[in-house]
Amino acid sequence: MAFPSWLDPFDAEPFVFFSKSHLWAMACIAIGLLLTYLFRNELRATSDRTRRNIRIYLALFMFGCEIVLQAWYIYGGVWSLRTSLPLELCSISLLLSGIVLLTRSRLLHSALLFAGIAGALMAIVTPNLGYAYPHFRFIQFFTAHACIILALLYMTWVEQLRPTWRSVVASMVFVNVAAFVVYIMDVILDANYMFLRHKPDTASVLDLLGPYPVYILGEEILSMVMFSLMYGLFFAIPERVKNRMKRGRGTTF
Repeated sequence: MAFPSWLDPFDAEPFVFFSKSHLWAMACIAIGLLLTYLFRNELRATSDRTRRNIRIYLALFMFGCEIVLQAWYIYGGVWSLRTSLPLELCSISLLLSGIVLLTRSRLLHSALLFAGIAGALMAIVTPNLGYAYPHFRFIQFFTAHACIILALLYMTWVEQLRPTWRSVVASMVFVNVAAFVVYIMDVILDANYMFLRHKPDTASVLDLLGPYPVYILGEEILSMVMFSLMYGLFFAIPERVKNRMKRGRGTTF
């Protein structure tokens, strides 16, 4: 079977870290997130029906990202139980973030917020990817990971599902429960989903965390630090500053 070059799973230009296309992809994602933040009040002021439609369309698009990926695996003859199931952390986060959009579940949002954003961000910066732009896999990879971050921040900024310190704990619990279930699947399938049995073949942050299985403990520590910093820098500290400014304006002399 002859494949178009942008769909070919075997003969494609390899991905290059921090190449022009990689930098452009990261820049486009950053701009999209910045625009969502800047227009959060306008989005919040729209009708309930409009916001509901936005959530539904985004969720369906996210589910579609996984569906077309699975279709590509099958079309290219590369689908495998050992590599193609949606058992990576970001694949799980993608599907569950879509469910958050549809259900507005505070519990699921709390569990996913930091784990989903941190995992997708790490994947965007250091992708485990073998295809360069304009290959389908390149576009699907960065689109899906961007959607994880966008969905969770949309629910935070627009739908106002605000995190607390409990969200840090919830994200840690989510990561560890997911890892436990996926590790069982890895053993059964002789697979390496979530890189729980060895490091990826491409460069990643795991290279800085020591050999197997030490890097798994390193991931636990790194996750706790990242989740705590994210909550402190982007939620706790700004909220405290905002409250002090309000109290200051309300003081009369």
